[in-house]
Amino acid sequence: MNTGDGLSRRAFVAGAGGAAVLAGSPVAWAEPGAETTGTEAGTEAGIEAGTEGDDAHAQVLRDAAMVWKRLPSGWQNAPFLGNGLLGVHVYNKGGEGDVLRFMLNHSLVQDQRGQWEAAIGYSRLPIGYLTLTLAGAITGVDWRLDLEHAELSGTVTTTRGGVRFTALVLEQRGVLLVSMTPSEGEEAVAWGFTPLQSATTRTIRRPPDYTPNPDPLVSDGYVEQTMHAGGGYTTAWREVRQGTTRLLAATVAYGYPDSTGVREAVGAVSKVLDGNPEAQVRVHRHWWKRFYRRSLVSIPDKKLQRFYWIQLYKMASATRDSAPVLTEWGPWFPEVGNSWTNIWWNLNVQVAYPMINASNHPELDAVTATFRKYHENLESNVHPDYRDGKSYALCHPGDRMLRPGPRYVGVPGVSPNDHTGNLTWGMHNVWLAYRHSMDTGVLRDVLYPILTGAITYYARFLTEGSDGRLHLPETRSPEYANASDATYDLSLIRWGCRTLLETADRLKVDDPLRPRWQDVLARLVPYHRNEQGVMIGADVPLADSHRHYSHLLWLYPLQESLDRRSFEHWASMRERWHGYSFAAASSMETLFGNPEEALAYLRFFIDGNVVDNCAITPNTMYREGSNLAIESPLAAAQSVLDMLLQSHGGVLKVFPALSTTWADASVEGLRAQGAFLVDASRSQGRTDWIRVRSEAGEPLRLRHGIDGPFEVRDQHGRRLPYQGTDTIEVPLRKGSTAVVTRQGARPSGPRDVPQDGAAPAWGLP
Repeated sequence: MNTGDGLSRRAFVAGAGGAAVLAGSPVAWAEPGAETTGTEAGTEAGIEAGTEGDDAHAQVLRDAAMVWKRLPSGWQNAPFLGNGLLGVHVYNKGGEGDVLRFMLNHSLVQDQRGQWEAAIGYSRLPIGYLTLTLAGAITGVDWRLDLEHAELSGTVTTTRGGVRFTALVLEQRGVLLVSMTPSEGEEAVAWGFTPLQSATTRTIRRPPDYTPNPDPLVSDGYVEQTMHAGGGYTTAWREVRQGTTRLLAATVAYGYPDSTGVREAVGAVSKVLDGNPEAQVRVHRHWWKRFYRRSLVSIPDKKLQRFYWIQLYKMASATRDSAPVLTEWGPWFPEVGNSWTNIWWNLNVQVAYPMINASNHPELDAVTATFRKYHENLESNVHPDYRDGKSYALCHPGDRMLRPGPRYVGVPGVSPNDHTGNLTWGMHNVWLAYRHSMDTGVLRDVLYPILTGAITYYARFLTEGSDGRLHLPETRSPEYANASDATYDLSLIRWGCRTLLETADRLKVDDPLRPRWQDVLARLVPYHRNEQGVMIGADVPLADSHRHYSHLLWLYPLQESLDRRSFEHWASMRERWHGYSFAAASSMETLFGNPEEALAYLRFFIDGNVVDNCAITPNTMYREGSNLAIESPLAAAQSVLDMLLQSHGGVLKVFPALSTTWADASVEGLRAQGAFLVDASRSQGRTDWIRVRSEAGEPLRLRHGIDGPFEVRDQHGRRLPYQGTDTIEVPLRKGSTAVVTRQGARPSGPRDVPQDGAAPAWGLP
C-alpha cells in the first residue's frame, strides 16, 4: 500500500462484495410512510411504528430538503450524513469521472501520542473512503437529502446507464447503509475502499521527530489501522445482493490501547446485514422523527427557515451528549485535512452549542457531559508552576478528554499568555444548559466546582493598584492584542464571580471563598474606555477590524449590559469579519431591539457574501480561506432563535426582534431559561397567543408583545391571576401552563407559515 512517499492516491481495496443475501433479509427498504410495525423496530425503539402524518413538522422538513442536480466535488458542497460519531459525505473527486467517494470518518478516531500538543499528538486522524466505481462516466446526478429521515437518495446517470441509491447512517448502530439498484449497462458497478495515511494533517509546529502511524493492514472486507501508541481503528464493509438490488453496510470502530476495533467493526456490519436491515431503518427513522418534534420554528423567510432546520440536522448528525465535543469539522474530516485537527476552545465550541438550548435538544449537549466526565484533566492545562489542586484552565486545541498535551494556559503577565478565558467561557455554555433545564445536578456537579477552579486560577493574578482597584496583568485578548486589564478576561471574571455567588446561594453552600468573590466583584477595575467605547484593555484601543469580538463578550453572550457606542465602533470595521462575527452582530442587534438590522447581518452571511475570503458553502458548511469549519452556521442558527425568543435577565420575551417582513411566525416547544417550554403564533404582524409550560416552578416574568387587551388562562381555560401589563408576572407551579391570548384569539397547533418569496434549495440545485 505504501509507495515510499505515503499511501498511493489510487490505493484500492476490493471488498467482499459478492456475497449472496440471506433469504428474507431485504436489501432495500420501504419509502418513508410505508413502514409497518416490526418486532425488532418495536423492541429497539420502545415505540410502535406507524405511518407518517402530514403535520407542520413534516411540511417544514420536506421543504428544507437539500438538493443536488450537479455533482458535488468535496467537503464544501457534498451531502453529509452522521449519527454523532460516524460521519459520511458523498462526492466525486475531479479526474475520477466514473467514481463516487463515500468519505468515512469517526469522532473517536484520534492519535494517542501525548508527548506532543493535542492538535498533533492527540490529532484526529483521517480514515479513508469507500469508492463506488461505475461502468460508465458520470454525466448527471439527481439527489435529495431528506432531513426528516436523514437519508440521501437519488440517481447517478452515466454513459452506460445509471444507478438508483439510498444511503443513511443508522442512528442507533453507527453503520452506513447504501441500497443500490443499477440499470442495464451498470451491472458491473463495484465497491472498494481506499485508506488514507494515518497521520495528522496539521503542519503548524509539527515536531521534526513526528512520524505517521504504520501502514494499514488489509484483509478481506476490512482494513485495520494500528497506531504507534497502541490500539487503532478498523473500517469494515460488506455487500449483499438480491436480484439486481444490492445493500452495502460499512462502519468504523476505534480501540485504545488494547484493541484496533476489528471484532467490533466486522461484528456491527454482520449484525445489520444478517439481521433485519429494514427494521433497523425503521428504528433510525423513528429516532429522527422524535428528534425534530421536540420543537418547531416556522418563519416567512424560507431560505432562512431551511437553513435553520439544516443546522438542527447537522448538530444531530455531528454530536450527542454521549459523543465528543465538536471539532472544527464535526465528524466530517476533510479529505485533504488542514491544521484544525482537534477541539478549539477559544470561541469555536462556545458559539456552536448554544442553539441546542432554545431548540430544546439537551441530548446534544456534549459540552456539559465532557466537563462532567473529564474534569480531572483540567489541572493538566495549568502551567506546572501553578498547579495546586484548586486551579483549573483549558487550552486550545485540546482533545475530547480535555487533554492539551505538553501545552499550558498562559500565565498573566508572562508572554505568551493566551487561552486564559477559555474555561470560564466554556462554563458559560454549561450555565446556559443549567438555566434552560434547572437541573441542580448540572449546577452542583459540573458548573460550581469547575467554575470555582477557573476563577481561582484567575484570582491569584489579580493585584491591587494605587487606585484601590484589582487589576489583571497582561493577557491576550483572543486574536487581537495583548493588554493589561483585558476586557475579555475582566468580563469573564466578573461573570464568573457573580455566578458563583448566585450558585452558592441556590445550593445553600457556605463557601469559604465567598468573601474573595465578593471582594473581586466590588473592586475589579472597570473596563477601560475611550470616546469610541470599551477598549481591548488598558491603553489598547480597538483600532482595526476584529473578527473575534472578544472585547464585547460582556455584551454578548454574557449580556451584562448594553452599550450601543461600543457595538457601533466594532461594527464600523468589517473588513476582517468572519461568519461568526455576522452571527454575533445579528444577535447583538436583537438585544438592542433592532430586528431589521439583525436580519440584515444574518442574511448577509447566509446569502454567501465573501468577506476576508470567508463564506458559507452551498451545503451550509463554512470556509475561512482554504480552511474549513462548522461553527459559524451553527452560531447563525442561534441568531434566528434570538429573534424568536429571549430569556436572559429573568424575563421571557416572545418574538422580541421580528422584522416587519415577517408578518407570520409559528414556534412550538422552544426552551427558555427557567425551564419554560414556549409555543406561540403570530399572524398579520401581531402576536396572537403564547403558551408557556413550567418544568421547574421558576418565577415567570413574560414580555408578551400582544397589542391591546389580552387574557391569561391556565391549560384548562381558567383565568390565572397576574400582575403587570407589557411585562406580566404569573404565579406558575411546576408542571402548570399559562396561556396568554389576544382578546378573541385562541391557541391552535403549530403551522408552517406562508413564504414571503421564492428561494432555491440548499445544496447544488
